[in-house]
Amino acid sequence: MATTADVRHELASLADPRRAEALSRFLQMTPGGYGEGDTAIGVPVPEQRRVAARYWRDLSLAETAKLLTSSVHEERLTSLFILVRKFTKGDEEERGQVFGIILANTGHINNWDLVDSSAPYIVGPWLIDKDRRVLDRLAGSSLVWDRRIAIMATFAFIKAGDFHWTFRLSERLLRDPHDLVQKAVGWMLREVGNRDRAAEEEFLARRYRVMPRVMLRYAIEKFEPQRRREYLSGVV
Repeated sequence: MATTADVRHELASLADPRRAEALSRFLQMTPGGYGEGDTAIGVPVPEQRRVAARYWRDLSLAETAKLLTSSVHEERLTSLFILVRKFTKGDEEERGQVFGIILANTGHINNWDLVDSSAPYIVGPWLIDKDRRVLDRLAGSSLVWDRRIAIMATFAFIKAGDFHWTFRLSERLLRDPHDLVQKAVGWMLREVGNRDRAAEEEFLARRYRVMPRVMLRYAIEKFEPQRRREYLSGVV
């Protein structure tokens, strides 16, 4: 069986200090940024996916969970790619275990790329046919990553034609102070509109004037230019 050390060794062999510096700036790992305190080693995402593809069968859930607690960003992201594969290929018991690992480690899923690589592919799909009230708890968390996980998980519901929880959580997060949550809410509303424009506009009608500007811009990004101008001018 493979170990966490095996994955770490392979990722270290792919590290690029110049890429690490650029990634640190991009994901705001610098002082004062939302990713402050994180460490990057500069492994491209496609390489991480290839590593995940090689190890997902042989790395146990316990070892994968241990990798998720690493101080290195790419090691955590690779662990999430492995968990997504295990979830997708696993039986109901293993899928439940993967979901439990995610919920127990949201503090380590602490950047938008980590959230977006896991919540729509594990959290949302697990909850498709189950009690979804855990999303209310996450949406009410003081941790920005919990709140982004909550709204991003609804992408799975949107793909199934179910918009209720996207609207429910968007309403709750309508005045969220963090731009990473605002952008995620706007993105999910846009995804609803891609499938049912009337449903999105019905939601926006009574709320767009009080939305943070970035949330609204994300939500109406695919609208016709004139319609976007109407929303941004407040004349809808």
